[in-house]
Amino acid sequence: MDSNTLAIAINTPMPFGKYAGRPLLLIPEPYLVWFKQQGFPNGLLGEQLAMIYEVKRNGLEELLMPLLNSKN
Repeated sequence: MDSNTLAIAINTPMPFGKYAGRPLLLIPEPYLVWFKQQGFPNGLLGEQLAMIYEVKRNGLEELLMPLLNSKN
């Protein structure tokens, strides 16, 4: 995982569901845990959600907050 890929994932808006439009970094951890248990979606979104899940699981969310775009 490189920093650019991480920055893109952090700022990618969730395209559907209860948290549609919210940057992936701001999705609550229990929602990501549910995806982990059910299976992440296929493709890039699934990879990004899995990445954000690992960020939150390892307690790195606050460290990465400065990478959120100011428009979010």
